[in-house]
Amino acid sequence: MTTLVEFLAPVKEGPNRDRVLATMHYYSVKDGITEMQPVEIRDRLVAARIPRARNLNVSSVLARSGHLVDRAESGYGYWFLTGSGRRYVEEELRLSLDGQRTADTSPATPTTKSLHDLVENLEDDLVREYLEEAVWCLQVRAFRAGIVFVWTGAIRTLEEQASAAHSRNDITQALQKHDPNARTIKRVSDFAHVQDSKELLAFEELGLVDKAERQTLEEALGLRNKCGHPTTYKPGEAKVAAFIEDVIGIVFS
Repeated sequence: MTTLVEFLAPVKEGPNRDRVLATMHYYSVKDGITEMQPVEIRDRLVAARIPRARNLNVSSVLARSGHLVDRAESGYGYWFLTGSGRRYVEEELRLSLDGQRTADTSPATPTTKSLHDLVENLEDDLVREYLEEAVWCLQVRAFRAGIVFVWTGAIRTLEEQASAAHSRNDITQALQKHDPNARTIKRVSDFAHVQDSKELLAFEELGLVDKAERQTLEEALGLRNKCGHPTTYKPGEAKVAAFIEDVIGIVFS
């Protein structure tokens, strides 16, 4: 019988969601354990030598997994995979207990590997979660949602870079140059009250990006806004790939 280490190997470098769901599926099929607590899942991931598993907030991962999981009626913090969750592991992740991945018949997704690689090197848990959400969206070809999550992770990263490199007075002055009504920035969370477009102008003032990079990010923000508001616009795969390449190249390189 395939061990958990072998079963998780194809998704070892993937999003936390995939590793958690795969672990639940493994024990459901192998041992008939259909309900698990977050601490049980985490302990099994640690035993399987999954990177950073010891500090993984499994409860948060499960809560953000949507229709793929549900809370057990028995209570006590138990969760189970829904039918959609089982199909996701078997059909989207293509995992099988015989140690072989099933044939990939799904369409390719844009630059998913580049996001996978990036996620594994991120130290900020919040940004990592946003980009893990983006990877999952791209895997199921939910391109609009993926764009929104990538942008959110990127703008948060720029906010943190600004806060680490500059005083709150410098940041506030740069923002107020383009938005006189901007409030004083005392902490990263204060950026939530500033328009992203104004932030980009301030980040150029602070030297985090140059003019060309700011203009490219403004184009990316325009695409994000098209995808984040209720319109009929649907970006194509090439458009999504270009968006991700630009954002990763400017913000995370």
